[in-house]
Amino acid sequence: MSKVCEICGKGVHSGRKYARRGLARAKGGAGRKITGNTKRTFSPNIQRVRTVTDSGAVKRVRVCTECIKTGRVRKPGALGKRRLPEPEAQAELAPVAAPEPAPAPEPEQETEAP
Repeated sequence: MSKVCEICGKGVHSGRKYARRGLARAKGGAGRKITGNTKRTFSPNIQRVRTVTDSGAVKRVRVCTECIKTGRVRKPGALGKRRLPEPEAQAELAPVAAPEPAPAPEPEQETEAP
């Protein structure tokens, strides 16, 4: 099974797992020492999701959870709040700029008494 997101292309990355021992210097020890390191892989959280393609067909794709959360995937039969707006409607739903705050009143100047 492929571990690559079909939308953003996020895939497996390699790295290391460090084994440490000892007490930290801040806690009164001699410091943490690395006693070994092992190669490992970091896998993206890939899910199989039913999506609606641009042509309207329903298809299963492997997608990372970040793409699902950000709304890059359009799910079939979504109702209510879960329904994603069409691209044309998104422009209408764009946030409106906040009105500018009113200018602060100028402080009154003191006049000298004769």
